[in-house]
Amino acid sequence: MKIKNIILTGSICFLTLFSCTDIEENVYDKYPAEDFYGTPEGADIALAAVYAQVPGEFTRDGASGVGYAGADNGWYDMNCMSSDEQVIPHRNTGDWQMDFARLHKHEWLPTDFIINNTWNWLYKSIFNANLAVDLLQKANADASKIAEAKTLRAFFYYLLIDDYGDVPFFTDNNITVDKIPQSSRKEVYDFIVKELTENVDLLSGTRGGNYYGRFNKWAGYTLLAKVYLNAQVYTGTPKWNEALAACNKVAEGGFTLHSGAADAANPLGSKYYELFGDVLPEDETILPIYATLDIVSRNVYAVRSLYGAHAQALFGFSGWNGTIVPKAFFLKYDANDVRRKQFLFGEQPGGFNYTLDVASLDNPGADPQAGVRNVKFYPVAPRTGGGASNDFPIFRYADVILMMAECNARLGNAAAAKPFIDQIRQRAGLSALDHNPSLDEIYNERGFELNWEGHRRQDMIRFDKFLLANEFRPASPAFRKLFPIPTSALDANRGLKQNPGY
Repeated sequence: MKIKNIILTGSICFLTLFSCTDIEENVYDKYPAEDFYGTPEGADIALAAVYAQVPGEFTRDGASGVGYAGADNGWYDMNCMSSDEQVIPHRNTGDWQMDFARLHKHEWLPTDFIINNTWNWLYKSIFNANLAVDLLQKANADASKIAEAKTLRAFFYYLLIDDYGDVPFFTDNNITVDKIPQSSRKEVYDFIVKELTENVDLLSGTRGGNYYGRFNKWAGYTLLAKVYLNAQVYTGTPKWNEALAACNKVAEGGFTLHSGAADAANPLGSKYYELFGDVLPEDETILPIYATLDIVSRNVYAVRSLYGAHAQALFGFSGWNGTIVPKAFFLKYDANDVRRKQFLFGEQPGGFNYTLDVASLDNPGADPQAGVRNVKFYPVAPRTGGGASNDFPIFRYADVILMMAECNARLGNAAAAKPFIDQIRQRAGLSALDHNPSLDEIYNERGFELNWEGHRRQDMIRFDKFLLANEFRPASPAFRKLFPIPTSALDANRGLKQNPGY
């Protein structure tokens, strides 16, 4: 190719003792960008640079996780540790930094590493998405590929406004950081809705195959449903009918709930946990993150949770003795719920004992074996002490079903919500409700079904639960519903305004 031609020309000149005087290169495969990115292969390469930002991975320093989920110290941790479903306590043996405990206790600061790390990841992703949109539009690429790039950009902006509120907004990379204007949450929300409604029907309807891990039409409508579901939080105006309509569009994709039947071959005893293993089932999975350890992404969540020697006994490598499930969250589960099998507590084979009670998150910290552990993402091979190859579900159909239940209930039709809740409960081995569900019951069911999948903070805010006191902290002030604009971002762009309370 071009590089090979350069090498060949130089070699001939050297071998003839510089007798070569005409060194003009003849390039036979030069491809103008306008032509290249207009081809199916070129369009996919432009999109690949954007998708590469989604999987969770470690940076070269081994400390700062990037991506949506899979590694640590990034978006997943910021959103999940600040909820009631998980936390990494500082251990009284000196292990683990205080960042995670501060997130759980709602004591984070604008200077915190995870706050800044997540911000930087999202803006790098938006920059790459802007570039892909520009390249594909200039090349007159297939409309579905341009729509895919715009949907990806809308996804990243959705994550931004959900976490930070009013944010710097740009769609053209020809601008310096200090000049990017800050737009209101509603303005960016309106942009997201416009981009999605104009492009989602242009996306491919293909499920699986080459579209495993990519935004197809069904993933696009799921994203639109999530945006509408939280419209009241973002703008003050609810959009329950619109969210329900988007969910109904997803239902046209032919998705069903995956089996929850008993399976002796599964480490957790149920086919349900295939939803969190390797190559996620296409019947329910809408948008996954593909992971193969040390090749693309990783999934650290089980190994990060287990006590070191316990993981060694189970898997042959040491666990990180990190993440626990707070007692109050765990105790809400019915004893007969298939989904309760993901939690390890009490006496374990080998003499380990995970206690329900955790005396302290930070000062002096938790005992080494304090706290319920979670192996929802039971490690699949290849797996090491650095993580496993479990794929991660960004969107799955169970979430859509629960959104349909919520929208119906909020529209005053709890009777219509009941069949949706019953589907989820019965798959989990529980009986159908003998009454129409309340909003609190829908909220709880979302927690039971979607824990550790990145939805809980958003759900808690939408259901007015996020600020409530828990065993580790008193009630939080309202400004904690948003994370602060990082100090480094304010320093780089003096035109930005910090969120109230910080």
